[in-house]
Amino acid sequence: MIDARLLPLQRRLLAPLAKALAALGISADQISLAGFALGALCLPALAFHAYGLALALLALNRLADGLDGAVARRTAPTDRGAFLDIALDFVFYALFPLGFALADPTTNALPAAILIAAFIGTGSSFLAFAAIAARRGMSAAEYPQKGIYYLGGLTEGAETIAVFTAMALWPTAFPALALIYALACAVTTILRWLQGWRAFTDPAKLS
Repeated sequence: MIDARLLPLQRRLLAPLAKALAALGISADQISLAGFALGALCLPALAFHAYGLALALLALNRLADGLDGAVARRTAPTDRGAFLDIALDFVFYALFPLGFALADPTTNALPAAILIAAFIGTGSSFLAFAAIAARRGMSAAEYPQKGIYYLGGLTEGAETIAVFTAMALWPTAFPALALIYALACAVTTILRWLQGWRAFTDPAKLS
């Protein structure tokens, strides 16, 4: 919901570090993979109730997620980079609630499962729209530098990370936060379905 408004600020803040990394010959793909590895470590950190460590790993993962694109724009953006960026993000988003389920299966497993199911809805609608939009040559005006068509919604990256941060800060509130955010994700999915229905109902272009 607010990603487009945050992007200019993010790019200004990350520009000096991205310039330095590019000068060192560090590629965007390397940053993407390193960021995912750090994010994946949230799973054992959460499972063993190391919530402060999980929060630090979350911050590093998000820093890498911003830096990979900034470095790519200074060098040579690639389709592989765009693929890695979105594919690794979606896996990370599923691993984070899974960590809470492992930490306390009795209390957290069902809310975590519901939230992950809701992420399937937002992720699948996002990617399905992007695939057909690419075939039609469409581009998102609010995200002109994204590697794929970036379909916004009520629950975008900034909102997801804000909720993950709240979960790490107040782990006992995980069930309530997970269910509330799952509901918001369901609203996003339905709105994206409607947007796709309207955007792709031209009979002359159906196949």
